[in-house]
Formats: sequence, C-alpha cells, structure tokens
Amino acid sequence: MALMRRISHFLLLCLVFLSYNSHALANKWPAGSSTRFYEFKVQTTKVKKLCKSKDIVTVNGMFPGPVVYAQEDDRVIVKVTNESPHNATIHWHGVRQRLSCWSDGPSYITQCPIQAGQTFTYEFTLVQQKGTLLWHAHISWLRATVHGAIVIYPKTGAPYPFPYPYEEHVIVLGEYWYKDVVELEGKVLASGGGPPPADAYLINGHPGPMYNCSANDVYTLDVVPGKTYLLRIINAALNMEHFFGIANHKLTIVEADGEYTKPFMVDQIMITPGQTTNVLVTADQPIGKYSMAMGAYMSARNVSFQNISAVAYFQYAGATTNSVSLAARLPSFNDNLAVKSHMDSLRSLNPHDVPLEIDDNLFFTIGLNVQRCHSSKPNKSCQAPNNGVFAASMNNISFVRPKVSLLQAYYNKIHGYFSADFPGVPLKAYDFVNGAPNNIPNNTQSMIGTRVKVIEYGSRVQLILQDTGTVSTENHPIHLHGYSFYVVGYGSGNYNPRTASLNLVDPPYMNTIGVPVGGWAAIRFTADNPGVWFMHCHLEIHTSWGLSMAFIVKNGEGVLETLPHPPADLPTC
Repeated sequence: MALMRRISHFLLLCLVFLSYNSHALANKWPAGSSTRFYEFKVQTTKVKKLCKSKDIVTVNGMFPGPVVYAQEDDRVIVKVTNESPHNATIHWHGVRQRLSCWSDGPSYITQCPIQAGQTFTYEFTLVQQKGTLLWHAHISWLRATVHGAIVIYPKTGAPYPFPYPYEEHVIVLGEYWYKDVVELEGKVLASGGGPPPADAYLINGHPGPMYNCSANDVYTLDVVPGKTYLLRIINAALNMEHFFGIANHKLTIVEADGEYTKPFMVDQIMITPGQTTNVLVTADQPIGKYSMAMGAYMSARNVSFQNISAVAYFQYAGATTNSVSLAARLPSFNDNLAVKSHMDSLRSLNPHDVPLEIDDNLFFTIGLNVQRCHSSKPNKSCQAPNNGVFAASMNNISFVRPKVSLLQAYYNKIHGYFSADFPGVPLKAYDFVNGAPNNIPNNTQSMIGTRVKVIEYGSRVQLILQDTGTVSTENHPIHLHGYSFYVVGYGSGNYNPRTASLNLVDPPYMNTIGVPVGGWAAIRFTADNPGVWFMHCHLEIHTSWGLSMAFIVKNGEGVLETLPHPPADLPTC
C-alpha cells in the first residue's frame, strides 16, 4: 500500500512537471493544474562580461534565473538542489507564505542553508496574490547572480484593471562585479570599510554599450509601432537603488510590489532593490531606436558608486539595427525630489483592510554606525571613518544571525540562540536626523545581539521607521518578510505624531519601502501569519552590517492560525 502511494505521488508530480514544461515552452497564460512544480539547480556557470570570463553561481545555468509562472491561489513546489560549492537558500520575495514560514528562505532565520550536494523542497500557496514579485538567494551576497522573476497571473477570467497590453516583458535590473561576490563580502567585512562600486549595472543580464568592451552586450526589446506593452520591472541589485526610464516615452505605473495601483504617468521611476513596478508604455514615437536606461540613485554623502548607466534598446519594427539610439534622460544621482514625487502619487487601487485601530505602536530607528577598532592591524581592518569599523542597526542594535535558524530554535524551544527583548522604541531619545545618541557626535557605537520582537497573533501594528544621521542620512529600502504592509505616511525630518499626515484611505500596499533620506515612513499591518519574520534593509551591505531584526508572531487559535510542523527535508546546521 505504501509503495502504491509513492507511485501515485510520483505520477502526480510527473503530470504537474509536464504541465509546467508545456507552459514554459508555449510562454502563454498558465492553465490546467493549480500546482506548479519547478526544479532549481544552483550551480556554477561561466559567463563573459566586459571582456573577462568568470564563474558565477546561477540557477539552471541562467542569468537572470528562470521565471516562476503561476496564477493567484496556486500551490508552488520548487525542488532546489545545491550543486555549487557555497551554501545556498532561496527567498520568495513578496510571497506572504501563509502558514508556510518554513519555506520563506532567509538563512539562519527560517532555515539552515542548503549545503553543497543537498536538496530542499520549498512549498507555498499564493493566497490572494497576483502580480510581479521576485525570488533570490538569501545568504551572503549570492543574490547578485542568483535571482529571477515571479509572475503571478490573475485567476482565469479575471481581467487586468487596465487596458490589456499587446505583450508583456520582464525587465530585471542588476549589478555586476568582476570579483567573486562571496569572497567580496568577506573582504569588505574584514576591512571594516565600505564596499567597492559595482563594475557595471545590468538590464536582463546585459550591461549595454557604455562600459569597456560591452558594445555588443545589449538587451533589445523589439516593439511594434502603436502597440502598448506591460513591463514587469524588478530591481535585483545588491547595494544600489536605481532610476529607470525610456527615452521620449512616458511610463504609466499600474502596480507596485505585486499590488495594483491607481494609474499615474511618469517620465521615470526610482526602484529600490527588492521592489517591483509594473508599467505600461506605448510605442507612440517616430520609428527609431530608443534607450532604456538604468542609473544610480545615491542619497548618502561621500560614498563612491558606479555612475555609468546600463542601457538597453527599445527598438521599433522598421528601425535599422545600426541607427543611433536616442538617449534616455534620468534624474541626477542625488535627486531626492524625484523620489518623493514618485511616492506622492502612489495609491492603492483597491485598499482592503487598512488597520484603523492600533494594538502595537512601534518606533524603529535605522541607520549606520561606526564601532571602535579593536584590531591589532587597524590599517587593514578598521577602514571606516575615524579608524573605526562600519556597522548598521535598528534601534541601535546590530543583528547577529544565530548558529541555528531562529524558527527552529523558537519552534523547538531551544534556548540560548536569541532573546525576546528587542525594544519597541529607541532606548535613547535624541535628534535622530541631526545627531548621534545623547547628541555626542563621536558616540556612533551600536549594541550587538540576536534580539526579536514578539507579537500576539492578530495584533494591529503600526511601525514608524526613522532614518538617522548618526553616521549619514540615507534612503533605506526596508523589506518585511511574510507580510505586505500599508505605507500610511512618510516625511522628512524627525517623526512627530502631532503633525504627521497619514493616509488611511488608499495607501500603497507594499513589501519593501524606501524610508526617505533624513526622514521617516509609517507602515501598518495585521499580524495574522504565525512564524519568525525577518525585517531588514535590502541594501545587502547594510544587512551584512546588521541593519535587521526579526518578529515572532505567535500562534492564534485552531489549525488555520497555527504554524504547521517543519518539513521532513528541512536542512540542518
């Protein structure tokens, strides 16, 4: 009997796999089974960029990786086999993981890494989710090359709330380094200083003609005059935020972070790492070749960065391939006003349940720190300002990942790996934007620890995210796992509850918010999904330095409010 069950299960998976492959070949709207089966092989692949060949870590040899296609409410099963020499995990960014926290993917938070030669199967249901999301590695800096799109179509028969496009295209923005990114992270952390600039930016894996030896390494999107296209834009970059635009073409934003927005037209967008934006663009210009450009947005001061844009081509049918492309104009790298204008116009199309009453009112400061140097070789390992070591923190606590996953420690009641005393408000009050703790300019230290904040099931949470100027003010893209949240307000300076203007009518529903440089953002969500949920800056260097924390959302009542037991193949540390 057991053998027959195993054979039946195998045949079912084969049918699902064949359904997926036929869809992938057809590249059309998914149909058939409500279960989508994918197989990911994390492996090293040789690529040649900017005249140099190197091995990078990819999924299935693709860079960017394969697109995961599904429909709203589908069950997704992804078998991940690690054939690379590095530890690996995959995070399904923006997937709310309803009662499937074990499949969320951040290393040492919800799982131990998948070690070389090991396999782990992720399983989750896309409960009431549709739109564009992304998946990426969530360990070390492997996200630089291990990433791809998640495209979730509405249920069959449910139309888009905007004119149906002629075609849809995924646009993945990224960064590229000559150096091995795992080694690079280790060297940066050992130096105590900041990371080097990326060697190039990439659009769908191509740098475009602006870099050394890259004239022919250009992504081209062929378009038909008069037709309207839906671009699913994803920022998978590691350490930079970006502007994106198309020369002489308007972009109509219709979705952000997998949620429909009230349409509005812009010349360009600013998109942070971890964010997705769907735009409509009509080929309504004279026949020609137009640049699609991706350029830097850098809000911090005195930071070196790559300021050469990646360029792709938006090429009309009938244009000659050797015609000169019309250049796209992007804002200057530090144009904070352009970023604010974007956020000012972002509104949910169909807000559902904005929490109006609040049970937990939290306030988290975010920013950089400089720790004192304790090295015997300060010239090599204390390269931050004032001969210190860079760190980053929330509420002045730099997060340290434990040696086992937080979720396993919490679920199995294993003591000693974390403490449930993450403060709900800053431990010290000061002028957050213009000063350091106690207004002592040289006091840039943070505390170090693995602390979590425990939330009761069903609590309605308001969280104020306050940028700090302890070292330098900066726009921080903050991502919360397991939830989307309503961005009910944001502004410049120190948050003041008496004067802050909040939108409780149609705020955007997002999973990653760029907290304004020298300012604040207010988010609200209902804690109705039990588990351990990571919250961190999506600039990878800031996460490496400790700009993160974790929430524990307790079980509610009954099976539909209780986290199930871990899967049998969950990796061990």
